[in-house]
Amino acid sequence: MARTGAAPRRERSGGRAAANDAGAPRELSPLELDRLIHERLRLGIVSALAANEWLSFNDLKRMLDTTDGNLSVHARKLEEANYITCRKSFEGRYPRTEYRLTAAGRAALERYLEHMEALIRAARDR
Repeated sequence: MARTGAAPRRERSGGRAAANDAGAPRELSPLELDRLIHERLRLGIVSALAANEWLSFNDLKRMLDTTDGNLSVHARKLEEANYITCRKSFEGRYPRTEYRLTAAGRAALERYLEHMEALIRAARDR
């Protein structure tokens, strides 16, 4: 039952990449990390896919030592940002979900790694 007089629910932006009006990640300033990739599990997904052409849902789940629900939620966020793509099929009677890193995802990972390397260099130079 809906509460009367309740304020509309808003999604908080904490930990998420800022988006433009179309929902796509906006350009980040040089001082901002890509919050979409910076989250530990999403960074793990993107990194694993950067090293493999395709990975199944179960392969990613084992590699990242996570639950079905957790992996599903984070993979969906990466899909919505067009960082990964998903294909679904059946092996016999069993569904199979596989993921691949897109060109946009690879570019985002490269930008993220370059940013992290610059931060490391700056910290070492102090």
